[in-house]
Amino acid sequence: GSLFSMTDPFWMILTLRCLGDGYIVWDKAGAIEFVAPGREDVFAEFRIDEAMLDEIRAATAGGDKHLRWCETTVATRSGEVIARVRKQIYVRRKADRAGAG
Repeated sequence: GSLFSMTDPFWMILTLRCLGDGYIVWDKAGAIEFVAPGREDVFAEFRIDEAMLDEIRAATAGGDKHLRWCETTVATRSGEVIARVRKQIYVRRKADRAGAG
């Protein structure tokens, strides 16, 4: 449970921060595969590139929701894989309220 918890919010938070206030981003689902016991400190890295953001922007441009799986490896400093975590995020553009009465 601790390995999943240490990775839980980051894909959602990073995606929201990168896309900005014009988007709704939620966690939708998650899964973890335990590979080896963790007997020392472990680390996880999260990277969002412009290609991913461009895909999300294109998929949500018409107001549609977009579900996307993001993957993270939890490993020791020496690179031993301890777990693989998958998180599904829900993304949608916020409704334009400028024309709302």
